[in-house]
Amino acid sequence: MDLLTASFQDVSSAVKNKKISAAEVTQFFLNRIDRLNPQLNAFTHVNINAVADAELVDAEIASGKNTGPLSGVVFGIKDMLCTKGMPSTAGSKILQGFIPPYDATVVARLKKAGAIIIGKLNQDEFAMGSSNETSFYGNCKNPWNTDFVPGGSSGGSAAAQASRLTMGTIGTDTGGSIRQPSNFCGIVGIKPTYGRVSRYGIISYASSLDQAGPMVSSVTDAAKSLEIICGHDENDSTTVKNSVEEFSKNLNPNIKGLKIGLIKEFMLGQSDPDVEKVFTSAFNELKKMGAEIVELSIPLIEFAVPMYYLISASEASSNLARYDGVKYGFRSEFKDLSSVNLEDFYAETRGEGFGAEVKRRIMLGTYCLSSGYFDAYYNKACQVRRLLKNQYTEAFKKCDVIFSPVTTTPAFKIGEKSTDPLKMYLNDIFTTSTNLAGLGGMSVPFGMSSENLPIGVQLTCAPYQEQKILNVAYALEKVSLVQGKVPRVY
Repeated sequence: MDLLTASFQDVSSAVKNKKISAAEVTQFFLNRIDRLNPQLNAFTHVNINAVADAELVDAEIASGKNTGPLSGVVFGIKDMLCTKGMPSTAGSKILQGFIPPYDATVVARLKKAGAIIIGKLNQDEFAMGSSNETSFYGNCKNPWNTDFVPGGSSGGSAAAQASRLTMGTIGTDTGGSIRQPSNFCGIVGIKPTYGRVSRYGIISYASSLDQAGPMVSSVTDAAKSLEIICGHDENDSTTVKNSVEEFSKNLNPNIKGLKIGLIKEFMLGQSDPDVEKVFTSAFNELKKMGAEIVELSIPLIEFAVPMYYLISASEASSNLARYDGVKYGFRSEFKDLSSVNLEDFYAETRGEGFGAEVKRRIMLGTYCLSSGYFDAYYNKACQVRRLLKNQYTEAFKKCDVIFSPVTTTPAFKIGEKSTDPLKMYLNDIFTTSTNLAGLGGMSVPFGMSSENLPIGVQLTCAPYQEQKILNVAYALEKVSLVQGKVPRVY
């Protein structure tokens, strides 16, 4: 079996039938991490108990137990999710040394399904970034070309998956942090509808926007992952009680008659020529497959980026107030704590513990929530957000799936945008509105840039209609595989 290309189903079946052991699978990927991670910096922590965990799965199989649909499948977890017994730092110095006593619900469900957690993945600090350059643990690099960023904030997840240091990864998406790095690294990434996946145990950035999802090598593996991690959780009151469909069994590449929506506000020439070329190629394939193209207008998308940064920064300033150096994580060193007042203690610890981008967003959010400015900024942004959601609701009465680019450019060079926050923020123009409206969205690879970097396309669905975007992605994936549009980096 070729573990570099094997699907979740391939490996799980082989492990259960004792053609290969879960321990052997795990050791294979540990060896790859040991060899390739120094160049990529995708992992911040490797699970020293991974082989022992895999041996437990093998022992259960030997005793005749049903070990679940992901038996022996190796997963890497973004450092934003709590993992019992492993560091969980959100890529920040302020959480240095924090080891949770429990697993995030997403992690617990993967383990219950038989998956092996091989380690934690690099990310922008507290998921605040689009390039993985704000991480306390240093830049993660794009495996297609290490001079380029892997995207962010789930850059480590994308880089690890693209270079096949693991079989599957989990990322989080607050304004595009699954879809954008998946696009930059040539993998499949899906952000489920808000409320589909529990946020319990996910370190909070912006609670009304955050959502976890799989970043994997194929649409089939994405569908299987969703079946495992979706569903109501009593520990998260925002999760819905909808039943979870069998996404992988219901995959259907026949999209004849499906209505594909194009948002005219996205067709204003914002994109790089390489992005336009790949988008047009995918668009033409959809038409060949019999999809019906519908033009849509969502005027408030024009304000999606400023709306997103106002709301997310405001929620971040509230969520990150809990990090004070008192109970856990990093604490500034003081010669004599008894002589330090509380305000100075907090200021020193937070000043040293938070990076520049996190400080920038905390200050922006605190300003937006302050007396005299709350109504003008945060409250107004929330009101416009509701109107944006209404416009999407009307749009989905005319179509099944919305089709767009993922980003305005392919992956950019490390350092190219890090000194210009506004330029970096505007790269999120195609992704942020999905989070604001609580919709499902995904990136599927479909071509290469002139610099031999992958480019994907974005599919967006109405709430709880993930099967529709999975089916369209499945159809596009079949075309791209046949035509060799996206070669494998490994």
